Amino acid sequence: MYFAALLARTEDGWEASDTELDDVETLSDLADLAREASPDEDTVLVLIEQEGAWFGVVRVDGEDDPRIYVSEAAAAARSSYGELLLTDELLGREPGDGAPDLDALDLDGTEDGEPEDDAEGPEPSSAESTVPHGPVGDADILEDLGVSEKELRALSEDALTEIAEALGASETLETVR
Repeated sequence: MYFAALLARTEDGWEASDTELDDVETLSDLADLAREASPDEDTVLVLIEQEGAWFGVVRVDGEDDPRIYVSEAAAAARSSYGELLLTDELLGREPGDGAPDLDALDLDGTEDGEPEDDAEGPEPSSAESTVPHGPVGDADILEDLGVSEKELRALSEDALTEIAEALGASETLETVR
């Protein structure tokens, strides 16, 4: 189960809105969605979580490039929403490094549905093997808003609520939860 919300900082404090990510296909689409939530180019946070497995924060400040933090990259890599956040740049790899190399595929007849004689199970794809376990991204993403890198990395299963509390927006976030 996923939860995604936008928190937009305004003159009057934080405003929250839940958001559907079904039509969002790229990080650029996500950043555009965030920018639409704040016509005054104020800070907008996109908060995404998958029930205790991982959470992500995307920060958009006006037209600046989005800043991203993901609490558990390996878990997020197995999620369509997590894949949006795990860009090549964030993972420290060259664009296209995660794509399968068709010349390197072993076409030994198993593509017809024949079982493989591999008792150890399938090897991870190159994309999965290049995704680190643990947090990735900008751990200082919320520093100026009152959440230090140490606090961000120590958040529990209810991370989004804890972030909202630190921002003074817990009641606002709960209205869309």
